[in-house]
Amino acid sequence: METTTRPQSPQPTGAPRWVALFYRPSSAGWQVCAESPHRSPVQYALGEMAQTVRARGEDLAVSLWGPKDGGWQRFDVSTTTATTAATTATASQPSSAGPKEPGKLAERMNDRRQQVLMAGLSKAGVYDLAPDDQAAVQALVERLDETTVRKVAQWLAAAGS
Repeated sequence: METTTRPQSPQPTGAPRWVALFYRPSSAGWQVCAESPHRSPVQYALGEMAQTVRARGEDLAVSLWGPKDGGWQRFDVSTTTATTAATTATASQPSSAGPKEPGKLAERMNDRRQQVLMAGLSKAGVYDLAPDDQAAVQALVERLDETTVRKVAQWLAAAGS
């Protein structure tokens, strides 16, 4: 792999919040890719972006900024960390991050995993779910991460074709 020297990411403007920046080699500049008052959604976005960029065989350089003591602080984040951010974001959130993250993100992620599973079941020809089938889907949604749910849905879709 070719090693390139990238300029350090600039501090975001405005009030401190969680902001992820990524480096665009084509423009030799940094661009905001996610921002939120909470760290978890920004780290999740970084993870999704890292998976997409790596799947294309490209290199990803990111920078994570957040609030600390009323000002901006750059936090160490590698692209390896970004790919696992969705599962570790809450555990690694520093106490200075501000208010607790709302349950909306967790609810949204559960809904997303359920949609993926239901789509896989539909492609497999399973449309009419009994109450115990619904309970099984819900158990999978609550226990599996999104990557695993997508893999199960792929298997179901392949079985249905």
